[in-house]
Amino acid sequence: MHKIRVIPVLLLKEWGLEKSIRFEDPVYIGSPINAARVFNGRNVDELILLDIVATREQRQPIIDVVSQITEEAFMPVTVGGGIRDVAAVRELLNAGADRVVINTCAVERPDLVTQAADCFGSQCIVVSIDARRSADGSYEVFTHGGTRATGIDPVDHAVQMQEVGCGEILLTSIDQDGTMDGYDLVLTQRVSDALTIPLIACGGAGCVQDLADAVDVGHASAVAAGAFFLFFGSRRTVLITYPSDDELLEAFDQSQIRLKKPNPTVLPKGAAQ
Repeated sequence: MHKIRVIPVLLLKEWGLEKSIRFEDPVYIGSPINAARVFNGRNVDELILLDIVATREQRQPIIDVVSQITEEAFMPVTVGGGIRDVAAVRELLNAGADRVVINTCAVERPDLVTQAADCFGSQCIVVSIDARRSADGSYEVFTHGGTRATGIDPVDHAVQMQEVGCGEILLTSIDQDGTMDGYDLVLTQRVSDALTIPLIACGGAGCVQDLADAVDVGHASAVAAGAFFLFFGSRRTVLITYPSDDELLEAFDQSQIRLKKPNPTVLPKGAAQ
């Protein structure tokens, strides 16, 4: 069995770290640099950093923030937020990011995904899809931090992003985000089964078994979470944690996971500059 990538997602607001529930009412957690230092000692596979206000403020992630976090992090780091051109991708890679996430602009300008993949390789380009469930059971892609409906089905969007050159999909359920009630396994499975590239499931993890279910039932290639790694207990006390290898192996082994897709190649820092 392949090792499953289990990835903390850190939401950035300038120099701060925040966490929301269903993309609303973010609360301040602390310093993302301190969080990266804690994760260094937890054998974390990689980190995802998403600047949650960059698109609204019409900018990319703050380079000084990214540089300081990647300097502290011993694991690969993927960075996103407000990416609108190839120059921004290059700048983030030069700042120490291993991969770059494109979300809103992937809907508005799919050609940017192609351009970035052509310049830096598809393994460097992740497309993030934020989806919300409708009353009739259908799903819709939302952009601009989950505030703008697009009328696009996430399966169709994911397939298009695969066709234009992205190397991986980061799929987040807005409905489950921050709830710690488990992933939307229906959404995850629908999108993953339509792809040949890997998919990272995000939104809703509250226990180690949820991580395993996203792979076993949802057919995700990797799992990501925010609140699960940042809060403890029903009072959501801030406590940065990460499961031990033994805990992860036990949960995944019990689920008898069989991966259907290979893990993407993550280049060493600086190799894609």
